[in-house]
Order: sequence, then C-alpha cells, then structure tokens
Amino acid sequence: MARFRDRRDAGRFLARKLLAFYARRPDVIVLALPRGGVPVGYEVAKALQAPLDVFLVRKLGVPGQEEYAMGAIASGGVRVLNEEAVNALGIPQPVIDAVTEREQQELERRSRAYRGERPPPDVRGRAVILVDDGLATGASMQAAVQALGRLGPARIVVAVPAAPPETCEELRKSAEEVICAISPEFFRAVGYWYEDFSQTSDEEVRRYLHYAWADQGEHLHADHH
Repeated sequence: MARFRDRRDAGRFLARKLLAFYARRPDVIVLALPRGGVPVGYEVAKALQAPLDVFLVRKLGVPGQEEYAMGAIASGGVRVLNEEAVNALGIPQPVIDAVTEREQQELERRSRAYRGERPPPDVRGRAVILVDDGLATGASMQAAVQALGRLGPARIVVAVPAAPPETCEELRKSAEEVICAISPEFFRAVGYWYEDFSQTSDEEVRRYLHYAWADQGEHLHADHH
C-alpha cells in the first residue's frame, strides 16, 4: 500500500471516496478536527464544493490521571460525560465542573484563534462529514461524534485517510457512515502512512480556513449571477 505524500495528498485521495455521494449537495458540510485534520478537510471540502469549518473537541481528563478521560466537550457548547468512569472513580460534581471550565477556556481560545468572531456553523438537518488525518484508538473522534450528535445533524459521516480496521468498526456503532480510505491490518501508527507528517501549526489552520471561506464566497457569488 502506497503512503500519502502529505495531508493534502491524503485529503485528495479521501475525497475520491466521497465524491459519488456527497459532491455539490447543499446539505453537506465538512468539519475538520484541528489541527491535522484541517489540511485533509480542506481538500475534501474543495473537491465536494462544500463549506469547511473546524470542530473542536477537548478531552476532560481525570485530575491526576489526565490521560484517562471522564468525558469531553466540543464546539457548540456540548459536554459528554463518561458516566461509568465518573461513578467508578467517585468524581464529585465540582471537580467535573472545574475541569470543564478549564478545558472550555482552552476550546474558546482555540476557536477564536482559528475562526475569529465567525459564528459556529449550524449543523441541524445537515449531512456532516467529520474529517481527521487518521485514527489510532479513535477516542477523540468518538467524542466528536457523540458531541456532534447532540447538535441535530441529519447524518454523521466519519472520513479519514488511514485507520486500523477495528477502530473503523468501533466507530460504525455511533456514526451513520465511516469511510477509512486505507485500513491496513498491520497499522503501526498514523504517521507511518505519511511521507510528511510534520505538525500542522495554528497559522496553517487559519490559512486553510481563510482559503476555504474565500472560495465559498466566490461560489456563492457565482451562484447568484
């Protein structure tokens, strides 16, 4: 299996798997998970002629065991709690609220950094394509799907260039459709499937969003003439 040159190359490859169903549909919106998902999402949105935005997710880590998630928050003011973890560890409400508050500030900081004062996209009744640059365990994407589900989309499509088969299977339980462009048995790590997997900067995220929004402006004007 060939590797992707970089995230944009991966995005173009992924877009080909989506074109037949989702191109030029007024109800489709592409939401990318920053940062690495944004260059991928940019190419997908461009190919489908669909709007692009970011969907921010922050894990709510258990104090002292941050890698262990007791829930997540996401764009649109959504909080999802892992009730099992909360109950098993006996985490009191004030602790949950304090962690939520801290992560909410970080989420808002990032949202402003990427989107300025632009209002969040309305996803109600739309087919939302959630894009990332690849999945390993899929924990962030699971949280994104759960959170997005609370905002009333008609359909959630998870689309990634590379992920292990078991992660794709697991996500099919919560999303309407899961597209893993390549899904090798011996997965290793997401970065293995890219020749260039250097980190995407905040600046790049902003640039891709601005390109996409400028393109959308042109499409809108073109539609009116």
